Amino acid sequence: QGFAFSASADTKPLPRSLSNIYKEMVDDIGACPPDADLRFWADQGVLLLNTTLTVPAGDAGGHGKLGWQQLTTQILGRLADRPRAYLLWGAHAQKVARDVDGGPNFKLETPHPSPLSARRGFFGSRPFSRCNDWLHAQGQAAINWATPETS
Repeated sequence: QGFAFSASADTKPLPRSLSNIYKEMVDDIGACPPDADLRFWADQGVLLLNTTLTVPAGDAGGHGKLGWQQLTTQILGRLADRPRAYLLWGAHAQKVARDVDGGPNFKLETPHPSPLSARRGFFGSRPFSRCNDWLHAQGQAAINWATPETS
């Protein structure tokens, strides 16, 4: 689909990182989407961006040194025109977004939601409610994280 963490609605079982995202979401806001399709987040303005935009099948991180990080850094630079919320999950995302100013922006840095690291601080970080609280304080609409039919 081209959206980080998202997969087609019929994907079963859920990808493991997405499953952990949904576990945290249920703990945080009491609900989660019914399937793996997160395109309704993008429809609300959420940019689901990986630091590396391609990967060879069966070779996680196989394109990690192709230079994609330069593009993602440029994208983040272009988004600096106004305050925004950044949920930076994992060391790669945090490194690419190191120049994002945490003063005017909401910048939440946690471990990646993968099964290898989620228990080191992703779980319990409450990213969804904290992001919505910040958006509300900015006078902006909250993100509907859980229910695509009402987004």
